[in-house]
Amino acid sequence: MKKTPFILPILLLVSCLIESCSNGETYADQKDKELKAITSFLDRDIVVRDINGEVVCNVGKINEISEEQFYEQDCKTDTSKNEYVLFGNSGVYMQIRRMGTGEKLEWGQTARVICRFIEFNILGDSIQLRNDVNVWHPKPDIMKISNNYGSFTANFDTEINGGGAMYLQYGSTSVPSGWLIPFSYIRIGRQEKEDEGIAQVRLIVPHSEGQASASANVYPCFYELTFQKMRD
Repeated sequence: MKKTPFILPILLLVSCLIESCSNGETYADQKDKELKAITSFLDRDIVVRDINGEVVCNVGKINEISEEQFYEQDCKTDTSKNEYVLFGNSGVYMQIRRMGTGEKLEWGQTARVICRFIEFNILGDSIQLRNDVNVWHPKPDIMKISNNYGSFTANFDTEINGGGAMYLQYGSTSVPSGWLIPFSYIRIGRQEKEDEGIAQVRLIVPHSEGQASASANVYPCFYELTFQKMRD
């Protein structure tokens, strides 16, 4: 009989926990929603528009290829077929639109790279952030990247201009790990001739490889990015 007073509080606690779980999404639920959003994004004929309805980029319906096919194609994606390679370990999809000028970043090398981008929140179905517009031209995002013998590490450099859009929006110098995947395949240089083009890629980045907000709130992003080496 002395134990009876403790039963009611325990039952109330269990009831509250059950109600809390039923009202909120679990991490597994969020990941499942993210996966469904990515799957839907691949199969839709996506046109990314700004708040004024102007077309920013035409993503189209995506043709997924395997890593094996990607390597057989000399590490290229056929843009005429709108191919994106899926990297199974990370869940990142990549399309190389331009290989870029100059050279690849070799083992042991470090470089500063100017990044311009469009960030589209796939779950929100809208542009979330972009620095390819005039207001950001004086303050581009500058990435300091190193090739540590095949493993790339990077941070956003805030010393030169106080930080670009990514740092000011998300408050972190950490570069999304999904952004580093293209550097095994692209060249980073500067445009010297009219018929040259700096490296351009498109990525679908799940939350686990994304920026701080995406990681915390479990949502995937689509990016269109260009990379250009800074002058020494």
